[in-house]
Amino acid sequence: RFLKYDHCIIFQNALQMTATHSNYADPNKLKFEEIKILGLSQEIETVSVLQNNVVQDSTSDITYDPATKVAVIKGLKLELGKSYTIKWTLRVNVNERFDCHPNANATREKCEQLGCSWEESTNPGVPSCYYSSPNPYLVRSVDYSSTGIAATLGLDDLKVRANEAYTAPISTLRLEVKYHLNNMLQFKIYDYQNPRYEVPVPLNLPSSPASSSQDRLYDVSLQLKPFGIQVRRRSTGTVIWNSGLPTFTFGDMFIQISTRLASQYIYGFGESEHPTFRHDMNWHTWGMFTRDQPPTYKLNSYGVHPFYMALEEDGNAHGVLLLNSNAMDVTFQPTPALTYRTIGGILDFYMVLGPTPELVVQEYTQLIGRPVMPPYWSLGFQLCRYGYANDTEVSTLVDEMKAAQIPHDVQYVDIDYMERNLDFTLSPRFAGLPALINRIKGDGMRFIIILDPAISGNETNYPAFDRGVAENVFVQWPDTKEILYSKVLPRDEYLNLCVFDAHPLTCLVFLVFLQNYVSHCAFPDFFRNSTLEWYKREILEVYNNPDPSKSLKFDGLWTDMNEPAAFMNGAMGGCKNDLLNYPPYMPHLGYRSTGLIHKTPCMEGLHYLPDGTPARHYDVHSLYGWSQARPSLLALQGATKERGIIISRSTYPSSGRWVGHWLGDNTAAWDQLHKSIIGTFPFGLFSKFQTGADICGFFKDAQYEMCVRWMQLGAFYPFSRNHNEKGTRRQDPASWDDKFKEMSRNVLNIRYTLLPYLYTLLYDAHAHGSTVVRPVLHEFVGDNTTWDIDEQFLWGPALLISPVMKENDRSVIAYFPDARWYDYHTNSDTGFRKQFQNLSAPLEHINLHIRGGYILPWQRPATTTAYSRKNPMGLTVALDDALQAGGHLYWDDGVRIDAYEDGVYLLTSFTAKQNVLEITVTHQNYTDPNNLMFTDIKVLGVPSSVTQVTVSQNGAAIPSSHKLSYSN
Repeated sequence: RFLKYDHCIIFQNALQMTATHSNYADPNKLKFEEIKILGLSQEIETVSVLQNNVVQDSTSDITYDPATKVAVIKGLKLELGKSYTIKWTLRVNVNERFDCHPNANATREKCEQLGCSWEESTNPGVPSCYYSSPNPYLVRSVDYSSTGIAATLGLDDLKVRANEAYTAPISTLRLEVKYHLNNMLQFKIYDYQNPRYEVPVPLNLPSSPASSSQDRLYDVSLQLKPFGIQVRRRSTGTVIWNSGLPTFTFGDMFIQISTRLASQYIYGFGESEHPTFRHDMNWHTWGMFTRDQPPTYKLNSYGVHPFYMALEEDGNAHGVLLLNSNAMDVTFQPTPALTYRTIGGILDFYMVLGPTPELVVQEYTQLIGRPVMPPYWSLGFQLCRYGYANDTEVSTLVDEMKAAQIPHDVQYVDIDYMERNLDFTLSPRFAGLPALINRIKGDGMRFIIILDPAISGNETNYPAFDRGVAENVFVQWPDTKEILYSKVLPRDEYLNLCVFDAHPLTCLVFLVFLQNYVSHCAFPDFFRNSTLEWYKREILEVYNNPDPSKSLKFDGLWTDMNEPAAFMNGAMGGCKNDLLNYPPYMPHLGYRSTGLIHKTPCMEGLHYLPDGTPARHYDVHSLYGWSQARPSLLALQGATKERGIIISRSTYPSSGRWVGHWLGDNTAAWDQLHKSIIGTFPFGLFSKFQTGADICGFFKDAQYEMCVRWMQLGAFYPFSRNHNEKGTRRQDPASWDDKFKEMSRNVLNIRYTLLPYLYTLLYDAHAHGSTVVRPVLHEFVGDNTTWDIDEQFLWGPALLISPVMKENDRSVIAYFPDARWYDYHTNSDTGFRKQFQNLSAPLEHINLHIRGGYILPWQRPATTTAYSRKNPMGLTVALDDALQAGGHLYWDDGVRIDAYEDGVYLLTSFTAKQNVLEITVTHQNYTDPNNLMFTDIKVLGVPSSVTQVTVSQNGAAIPSSHKLSYSN
């Protein structure tokens, strides 16, 4: 005769009290009146008591101590010898809410059908529908090894929430964690019973994990129920990934995972326009899906980059890549936490541990591939305009720039040069273009032409299309294997009638015309091996046309519209698969109501990967520009036999191995100057180091002062190009007054002077993955003031650029981190350290400062790099507090393909200590034909007058006819 209880928590937030033997009645009628719960992370809001699954009348007094995380429930009357269930709900801080209904039009009814909680929020960002129970997955089996973790995940049937078809969680999943390197790991979640699409982008992974348990920078642990992954930085104990949250689900067309973050300092994700470099964590959602979308706040744009860098509270940095190419969005919340939602593929995460921001980028680029080494001439100033009337207009522009002695290395033509905007053709209006290209190349310049991917399919005689059909290179319908046609061309003749004609009826007529008569266009499937050969031949024929009068000796290619873009939603005849084009969950993209086909072909379009595997456009859409990148560079180099450049609008992780990028069709507006810096910074993280915005803006007329300030800022973009659209005023430097020309000439001469330093930075990026345009925080992460600075930037570690970006301003507030800083223009030591300063900035002036401790190589400028490369060189030695400095110079012929890989280059290091400068050749396998010499050396920060300078070689003094000067 006794009583026996088993007390066990069988659900989160529930206590089951089961009397397993009840054959004794205590005479004192004992009751359980108090329950103490230890380790509770949140306050209890309500308590309910159930007996035989029936809620009992009950009142209780609840207290909670957040310091000890102890909750006490008093006032209970639970009779000894009876079974009860005690359930409690936790008071959810709004920052702890995770959105249970991220689709549009959430209601209480829809929310409760999902098994979630509803509470209206006055803050539009805070979800009213949020999870109140754990995620339904648990770890069924796990295997730990020295190289990683393998686990099988299953569903807890009692916790599965209601879901629509195609979003219901898959019952059994596989988790693989691989410790690839001491500073890099992978964790991958997939359906191992049913193969799913995986991103076909190759990564640089070791054939087998090459880390060691004692040297790894991280530790990984699993939460078994509910399932979660935790990654901890070993040196500090900081948790940098923690996904044991209620959001995790893995369905066929809806995959979601959240993680707590180590801090509020998150950078990256793209491509979209941001107001600041650091993400605002206050309930913002960003969509990612490539689209022909000019930079606009919150609208997904040309490229997709699901990578972020995070700073931990102590200044350590790490980076995370989700290798997934399906449409997705990410939500930031001030918890701080991040939620990923994607509508296909798998979860394939890669984490690099830094621990510095620069090391994060170097490790990330080691994983996805280092950025391409550009030719030297591409560092020069470039000009383009959509709307050149003919080759005479281009010729006149080139001559005007030359007459004004404004540096000008590269000239472009937009689609105007084509016959009726057809790729690989030449318009009669540009019949003189081949001769013009040959002329300007004779003057040391280079030329780039544009190519759009869409190929017109309703021409009477268009060899590019006919050969493409014969070689089966185009995207197809999956059922009939016929070509999938959309509408793209021609864009100017028809669209501009609607833009410039004030009568709305005319606009309507031509919109109908577009829908019914604009060219039917096919899209090359660049994944196919056969397409590469077709594409190479078409480009080669433009370069070496059988008719020499039509042969265009271009030096680079500009690949536009490769999201891919269309001038209609979907395809001719309409799309056929509503499930793919209007998926059950529509990520937070622009124009959500239009589905995924906004200005792009149907999602059921059929591609073939290089190994012959079929792939849906639904899965590979955001890889279209990536798939074109390598074929474009191979075709260019096959034609020109030189390095060349490809400038691509659409990009994805690893595109930088082959292409550079411009930030797209921006607007001539003051706010775009600052946003161009913010836009350039993430592409430094993404390994697109030759990046820049259209100087002075693409849309609308440029204003004088704004264009001056933008020329000054743009002179320090790695990719420096002035470009605008048809119908706007000319904005090239030669089109303004003499004062504008002088200011442009002066700032571009500074750029050209520093090109040896910039070229060396691009070598560092190509060889080692270092950033070129560098956020200040990358060099001074120990100073958390720099974590929010995005109105200044560095070239590499040594040159600080502080541009004016507001109308009528004649000064600029600049921050100087803790280092010695010299004014570039005066060579004087500013004395500014760890402080903001208001610097004078008249209209003709941009503030530049050299950091002590560094040596910058330079060269006397000229109007083209072909001539500047022949000029004498110099060094600027900026001494630090210890009177030391260092630097290096990479030099090759500027055009050879794979010069670095083949070892055909010169690498020279510079080291200054006290009163000695050492110049040491560390790699010598290139001899410049111009017999270049360092003729000028400036040493900044010398504490006392210099009376004598000697030059030694191999330990012995050599004659030198130098002149010496010293200034206080």
